[in-house]
Amino acid sequence: MAVSDDEAQVLDQWSHRLAQALQILDLKVDQALLLDLARESAGSVIHAAAPVTTFLVGYAAGLDAGSGSAGSREASAAAVEKAARTAFQLCSQGHDGGPAAGGWADTAQ
Repeated sequence: MAVSDDEAQVLDQWSHRLAQALQILDLKVDQALLLDLARESAGSVIHAAAPVTTFLVGYAAGLDAGSGSAGSREASAAAVEKAARTAFQLCSQGHDGGPAAGGWADTAQ
């Protein structure tokens, strides 16, 4: 999702302020990745999939990287990349595709 330089600056300031308010210190947000993921999920599924997808990727990355300040920046970045790859793959299969398309029988759930 392309944003102008002014929008990118506002988004950077906003994410920094929000991270501070949430007491997430030294967080580096890969905004380009999240914007691309939001665009892809909105186009592949429905518009409302964008925030849900980015939330779930962040949540999965948090679980994968560890809780609190125990995880390193590298571990956090790798966890985001891993979760985003999964989401991008699912987006490529459209809103009816993916591992759960035939129900839960073939999943670990």
